[in-house]
Amino acid sequence: MENLENNYQRAKERVEELKKFYNHLLSYVVVNIFLAGLNYYSNQWEYPWFLWVIGGWGIGLIFDALKAFQINPMFNKDWEDRKIQAFMKEEEKQKWE
Repeated sequence: MENLENNYQRAKERVEELKKFYNHLLSYVVVNIFLAGLNYYSNQWEYPWFLWVIGGWGIGLIFDALKAFQINPMFNKDWEDRKIQAFMKEEEKQKWE
């Protein structure tokens, strides 16, 4: 029963991560469309400054995507659990020595 609850909690956390990513992606698209329009209105893209915003924010969005889709195992919840278990075993071993 505990394993089922643990799996449910992990699935819920994963859904929350995906939800955060999609909200971030939506705000990225909406805000950058607005900024591109503002840039065009102000100087007809003589100097497309909105590209700096797209690039900088895009880097952060890429890291969010890597985390949300668990592409990098370093951010994976399983990796965290394995490290926690390893540290707990190490402490238990030192405790008995």
